[in-house]
Amino acid sequence: MQLIDGKAVAAQIKQEIAQEVAEIIATGGKTPHLAAVLVGHDGGSETYVASKVRTCEEVGFKSTLIRYEEDVTEEELLACVSRLNDDPDIDGFIVQLPLPKHISEEKITEAIDYRKDVDGFHPVNVGRMSLGMPCFLSATPAGIVELLRRYDIETRGRHCVVLGRSNIVGKPVSVLMMQKGNPGDCTVTVCHSRTKNIREICLQADIIIAALGVPGFLKGDMVKEGAVVIDVGTTRVPSDKTKSGFRLAGDVLFDEVAPKCSWITPVPGGVGPMTIVSLMRNTLLAGKKEIYSH
Repeated sequence: MQLIDGKAVAAQIKQEIAQEVAEIIATGGKTPHLAAVLVGHDGGSETYVASKVRTCEEVGFKSTLIRYEEDVTEEELLACVSRLNDDPDIDGFIVQLPLPKHISEEKITEAIDYRKDVDGFHPVNVGRMSLGMPCFLSATPAGIVELLRRYDIETRGRHCVVLGRSNIVGKPVSVLMMQKGNPGDCTVTVCHSRTKNIREICLQADIIIAALGVPGFLKGDMVKEGAVVIDVGTTRVPSDKTKSGFRLAGDVLFDEVAPKCSWITPVPGGVGPMTIVSLMRNTLLAGKKEIYSH
């Protein structure tokens, strides 16, 4: 069993991005600028956004954080999105999800200019991804594929089972894993809460991508010898062993599953760090106007 170290790969990519930013600035180019809109005070969202701002500093980007209280109206948020769309200095921006119940996430996502949608959630980017066209890839799926690429893990002709069908991870990663090329060229099965015989399906998998948000769902008796397991789960569970009072739990029962694997990602330190560097990479592309010329 070998660990896939997302932290080390993310650090390497950050270095590559920082070098490119330095070259852009040295030749009189514009510093890439990422903005994040945060509504309310959700603990997970606060952590993610703080990490994004910190990473922007590390790679030499400008960053702007716009905060709203929980009671912000949909109209106010749409007006903010419109301002960011029109601001020539902002290359890319994200509206951190989840949003309060009274605001339509769909409406907000669709209002974002797809050329600045560095989260890769806009229907134009999702559609282009499914057609294999250049686009901003959703950050977590892009991070997963990059890990497989950098570790040179063979995917061609393999059976990949994706646990979960969310718009953020399950659906897009299943599309990326079946695209032509490497990583890709997989035969993909997507399992979800209505799937029967999940254990039997998982036992046929060469690669399992667990993105259900159910701690410890994937157990040792569900994985065949030599499988590659990518754990996307990051659920906060109470813990008396940490200062914060919680720890991050993956969807994989690591101690049971790891001994059977050829490769496995830990939680934390696996997919998580890759999500943020994928967002940075999208912002760099947005700044260079490489995918969509304005």
